[in-house]
Amino acid sequence: MRSVSIRIHGRVQGVSFRYYALQQARLHAVSGYVKNRPDGSVQIEAEGNEEAISVFIRWCHEGPPWAIVENIEITDQESRNFNGFTIK
Repeated sequence: MRSVSIRIHGRVQGVSFRYYALQQARLHAVSGYVKNRPDGSVQIEAEGNEEAISVFIRWCHEGPPWAIVENIEITDQESRNFNGFTIK
């Protein structure tokens, strides 16, 4: 099990990033949440097996079709035992 905090910068709000992240998380059995931040970035807390998190992180580097991901910060963290994946 791997737990990560992901911060995504660029044109990532107003492009359905949270909705697409929810779909990707469900597709790959990743739990946690996604939310917009006041500074225009997107914050994701995610947990899953190593392969699922790796695939999810690769998707985060691209995002949905209208997003422009300029920078991504990934920090490993202790498990938070999320149940499902939600948009906050």
